[in-house]
Amino acid sequence: MSSDFEAYEQDFGTLTAEITNKIGRIPKLGGEEKTQLVLNVDKQLEEVRELMEQMDLEVRELPIQSRGMYQSRLKSYKGEMEKLEKDFKRSRIAYSDEVRNELLGEDAGSSESQPKGQGCF
Repeated sequence: MSSDFEAYEQDFGTLTAEITNKIGRIPKLGGEEKTQLVLNVDKQLEEVRELMEQMDLEVRELPIQSRGMYQSRLKSYKGEMEKLEKDFKRSRIAYSDEVRNELLGEDAGSSESQPKGQGCF
């Protein structure tokens, strides 16, 4: 196994732990601090994608008989990455809903605030 792959794995673990922590903090923050954290997480997710591309290249360079185990590990990392992206998307949606409610008022975005039978045309 290449030491490069192992270094990429360590970087992957560190980055994904940081991202997970930040995703959990997004809903608890407000204003500019929240916006900056969202941008930071987006940047770190891109770094993770690049790391995974590098790991994929490393695995492809291994002898065929050695690839199986590392391909399984890489597949697991891809699954973890997909979960992080979904969690981040959910936190961004919650963030967007919160911002909209702050701008428009709590019930402005709710369809319950309109009388039944009357909608926007």
